[in-house]
Amino acid sequence: MLNSWLHLIALVVYLGAVVGLWIMLLPANSILENHRDKVQLLARALKLYNPIQIGALGVLLFTGAFQLTDLKAAYRELFVQQLGYNLGIKLFVAFFLVLFSVYQSMGIAHRFVKRHEGGDTITSLEFGSIIRKLKSSNGLILILALITLWFGLRLRS
Repeated sequence: MLNSWLHLIALVVYLGAVVGLWIMLLPANSILENHRDKVQLLARALKLYNPIQIGALGVLLFTGAFQLTDLKAAYRELFVQQLGYNLGIKLFVAFFLVLFSVYQSMGIAHRFVKRHEGGDTITSLEFGSIIRKLKSSNGLILILALITLWFGLRLRS
């Protein structure tokens, strides 16, 4: 029971972080006029976003694995027949969800924050590229998360 609640809370935190980046942070950043203010806002926000997103995803993966073990024990030899297709697709999509989430958090956001904190100058062209990468990866992450969520709900029914 506690595992299910922890899984649900981690799901809400993860999706909240991904949607928050898309709905709040990126539009707020585009409102600012000064390039330096844009860079500073994005760096401060991503410094908070990275551990929340990756931490929630980690909790989500582990609690999901624990729930899968419980399902396997309940279904026994009918496990593959009853859940094999949905579970296979869910795990396939979840694999890419993890890859793109880590890429966004560590490959784009973390590198940007470290460059900013290191005192590197980030040009408008580089900043625009970072914003485009964040937007595209965030859209893909959201689509993969919703597909994974849908197949997860099908496992329970």
